[in-house]
Amino acid sequence: MKKGYWIAMVDITDPDTYATYVAANAVAFQKYGAKFIVRGGRHEDPEGSTGNKQVVIEFESYEQALACYHSPEYQDAMTIRLTASTARLAIVEGV
Repeated sequence: MKKGYWIAMVDITDPDTYATYVAANAVAFQKYGAKFIVRGGRHEDPEGSTGNKQVVIEFESYEQALACYHSPEYQDAMTIRLTASTARLAIVEGV
């Protein structure tokens, strides 16, 4: 079975509130077996802005990745994120 991934490029505008989001999203990520591959760190934007934080999260399957996003646990956490950042998120199936 192919793995599923969240790929996010985030501009954090309120770091304190964003920290609250990180604590809140842990419930969904634990429930759906999320594994962080990339969570911030040094980066370069050679082809245009990609935000001030990049994240790649691996799931056991594409279906698990979708289920996590649509779960009540993540949707609750996302309401916090939306007040503290803007993001571009793709949910993709791996190779």
